[in-house]
Amino acid sequence: MALLYSLCCVSFSALVIVALYVSPVVSTSRRVLGDYGKLENGFRVTLKHVDSSKNLTKWERIQRGIKRGNHRLQRLNAMVLAASGDSAEVQAPIVAGNGEFLMDLSIGTPPNSYSAILDTGSDLIWTQCKPCTQCFDQSTPIFDPQKSSTFTKLSCSSDLCEALPQSTCSDGSCEYLYTYGDYSSTQGVMATETFKFDSVSVPNIGFGCGEDNEGDGFSQGAGLVGLGRGPLSLVSQLKEPKFSYCLTAMDETQKSLLLMGSIASANESLGEMRTTPLIRNPSQPSFYYLSLQGITVGSTRLPIKESTFALEDNGSGGVIIDSGTTITYLEQAAFSVLKKAFILEMKLSVDPLSSTGLDLCFTLPSGSTQVEVPKLVFHFDGADLDLPAENYMIADSSSGVICLAMGGSSGMSIFGNVQQQNMLVVHDLEKETVSFIQTQCQNI
Repeated sequence: MALLYSLCCVSFSALVIVALYVSPVVSTSRRVLGDYGKLENGFRVTLKHVDSSKNLTKWERIQRGIKRGNHRLQRLNAMVLAASGDSAEVQAPIVAGNGEFLMDLSIGTPPNSYSAILDTGSDLIWTQCKPCTQCFDQSTPIFDPQKSSTFTKLSCSSDLCEALPQSTCSDGSCEYLYTYGDYSSTQGVMATETFKFDSVSVPNIGFGCGEDNEGDGFSQGAGLVGLGRGPLSLVSQLKEPKFSYCLTAMDETQKSLLLMGSIASANESLGEMRTTPLIRNPSQPSFYYLSLQGITVGSTRLPIKESTFALEDNGSGGVIIDSGTTITYLEQAAFSVLKKAFILEMKLSVDPLSSTGLDLCFTLPSGSTQVEVPKLVFHFDGADLDLPAENYMIADSSSGVICLAMGGSSGMSIFGNVQQQNMLVVHDLEKETVSFIQTQCQNI
């Protein structure tokens, strides 16, 4: 089975993907917090891609995202080594860090606005704080806790302090060190503050007030908002068991969306919902692991052993869904089978000299306005995800190539954000499920 991939009506200086539905986001009604820290309705915020303000073509954005994704994959491998005890070099607990999308929020009383990196692969919420011993440049003023009437340091006996992977106690206050997989880090004092997301104010959010922040990758924002499964994350602190996002394609003017609380629930009027259970990995409790049971290309289920994607007893392997990684990475043996299937089905010449940064590219036929591409289905436990062609094939007509937006990995596999674009992806932490609805983000 094949899909038609349109090459018409698109600038030859950009990726050849048809971009539809670019209307502005329609806001919904919002509510403030109710008793016991539970949101009565939830809230929504717009997300922007980290490269959206740069004068780049979509293809250039993809290439930058691939480079960041490769680095993130290295961080994940470092985490696995650290958790399994196979690395003598790792001295502190580490998390993935960084991401591909930014969210705007405010902190303190009076509120100070800044952009933070959204990360479903880590838990800690943090921003840079005065006095800074080591801080990277940011476009907004660094938060000064002395100018906020709602800033309160957390005690060493607090639950959030005890949940940190590494902390110390100084004069009764909790101090933290949070180290990322590339050995970037943030260090400072744990505190609570009032955060404002769009028009919703949320008091007593625990966060890291970072006074020593080092490493690459943080400068896109002024801090990070963790949305992982651990107790330090925003979704866990709000005690709202659901969040969802809808990520638009990189070349769309329409912004992506994050929804928290009850409004994050899947609305089946948007389309058919496919739901798969989450898996827990005790050695990597922040990540959203899924059970991938197989892959179909065209009409053929690939001869990949189901154990290829299994989570091992030592915490290695497995498949995570991640908003902070651009393309999907499959365990190398599975990716090799996938590549062979696409080469057979595409019926185009392989371009062995492509400088795209992707593993598999084909030469575009001269003068063609459409290209047939094979169907691609991911068979998750209970959910067969039939992807639109633009979610796995990308083209650069200036170079005359069309490429598979996937790569190989050693050990862990990652279902990346290109494959998730224009889907409502619902994380239900209470039911421990992830649901997918293919839609256009403007319709949410």
